[in-house]
Amino acid sequence: MKIKKGDKVKVIAGKDKGREAVIDRVYEKSQQVLLPKINIYKKHIKKNEKMPQGGVVEVPRPLDVAKVILVCSKCGKTTRVGFVIEKTKKFRICKKCHSRI
Repeated sequence: MKIKKGDKVKVIAGKDKGREAVIDRVYEKSQQVLLPKINIYKKHIKKNEKMPQGGVVEVPRPLDVAKVILVCSKCGKTTRVGFVIEKTKKFRICKKCHSRI
């Protein structure tokens, strides 16, 4: 996967289109990412020890990787991710300004 935890991304599809956030968690197998305060859904909770009254709770759901695009930390533009190999190490680069991510 070309994006990692801590990367700043912009949502390019769905109900939160245009919003930016920092990746909180990456799910490799399902190719999804969790963004705080984005893709929020309401979940009904029964009474339990943690919530003695129960009720409706807002829960963030993971977004598909195809619906987000990386924002370069140097140029601040949305960009695709490229790779470059230097002395047996592989680095991610911005396709627009060619700087390391």
